[in-house]
Amino acid sequence: MTKARPRFFGAVALAGAAALTLSACVDSGRNSNPDSEQDESASECPVEVNEDITTTVRLAYQPIPNGDLVVRDLGWLEACMPNADITWNQYSSGGDVVQAFGSDSADLGLAGSSPTTKSLSPPISDDLQVIWIHDVIGEAESLVVQDSVDATSLPELEGMRVAVPFASTAHYSLLAALDREGMTPSDIGLTNLSPDAMLAAWEREEIDAAWVWAPTLPELLDTGEIILSAADTADVAPTYDLAVATTPFVEENPEFMQVWTAVQNEAVTMINEDPETAAASIAVQLGIEPEQVLDQFDGYTYLSASELAGEDYFGGTLAQDLINTADFLVTQQEIDEVNPAEDYENAIYTDAIDAVAGQ
Repeated sequence: MTKARPRFFGAVALAGAAALTLSACVDSGRNSNPDSEQDESASECPVEVNEDITTTVRLAYQPIPNGDLVVRDLGWLEACMPNADITWNQYSSGGDVVQAFGSDSADLGLAGSSPTTKSLSPPISDDLQVIWIHDVIGEAESLVVQDSVDATSLPELEGMRVAVPFASTAHYSLLAALDREGMTPSDIGLTNLSPDAMLAAWEREEIDAAWVWAPTLPELLDTGEIILSAADTADVAPTYDLAVATTPFVEENPEFMQVWTAVQNEAVTMINEDPETAAASIAVQLGIEPEQVLDQFDGYTYLSASELAGEDYFGGTLAQDLINTADFLVTQQEIDEVNPAEDYENAIYTDAIDAVAGQ
């Protein structure tokens, strides 16, 4: 039986959107190691420059195709806050970012909604603020099965070896999918692997399936097929890539937060209105071709500050999404208990988004 791939790995039809006048030009032929520093020659602040900001900030980013990589590649934060001391450090999963917060190695970073909820809940209970949604996850996180494995549904993977980064949004989606099928993690050989370790295990056929995201996901598809995605579990377990910062940093740096948010909003505008330019920039950070980035965009939804300020997100139900995630994580013994609702509500930082949305 042939298993269908989700549409975002097929051809992407692009409208002829006009280039944003506010964005710096990206040379589509430019490439570098994805761990290299941003292209300073392209740095031009797309919002008002603030030279009064002198804070020091350690940013934890992940190689995920969203606006954060546009901001890093184009050096927008450095251009908009030239007197700030800004350091970017790469992590492979939200769990790693949460550990960085716990060891006081990061001030602001990207973590999925599941690891973020875990970090806000006992026994960790970090003092964090959710400050932005980089993307709403759909088909970009999927369960891939080896071509050599005769399975087209989750129940058919019973007794097989399935890898996922524990405490990630992919883990949360997989647990939700198991629950929907009346299965438990013990029904499959669940293995905790980071995305960068997953590919080697896949090639050695030490695992039969994996639930993961790009850039690992497209590589697994060379010898595998998708049977489920986060879009299939979104009705019961919506997942996001969130930006999270420590509460002390947010409270001490309101001007930085507003500029950071404004720049992220410009990056989202570029992705939605000029995807080819955005893809060329993100491709440099991921070390892949822009066409591959364009294919991956369809697996996510990218929201502007105005959309995020609405009642479906920061202006309303985002805290409830975290509570629902916590409820589920308790059933899976991923956290000890669910905090009172006001604890999750107080972890939603709206000031900067409201300010940018109102500009």
